[in-house]
Amino acid sequence: MQGFILPLDFDINIGTIFNMAKIDEIILQMKQNPKGVRFTDLCKVCDHFFGKPRKSAGSHRVYKTPWQGDPRINIQNYKGKAKGYQVKQVLLALEKLEVNHAIKK
Repeated sequence: MQGFILPLDFDINIGTIFNMAKIDEIILQMKQNPKGVRFTDLCKVCDHFFGKPRKSAGSHRVYKTPWQGDPRINIQNYKGKAKGYQVKQVLLALEKLEVNHAIKK
């Protein structure tokens, strides 16, 4: 019986696929219940789509977007949860990113 040879980047691809699945699950949760999103989950989504925050002081994280103005990405940790209105702002930003910058969620 011959062994199955995996491509060299197999682990990276599986990791990327798993990460995208997790991000998709978080985005679905964000849409279903914006007030129930953990701050760390919102950070994962923002880090994935917008990179590391340009400012991370205290309980706030501010992300740079490829546009000026709204929707801005400024999120804050409130007792381990993200604020509902900030989750909605991130969802709007993801929509704008997908429509105007051809990036798939």
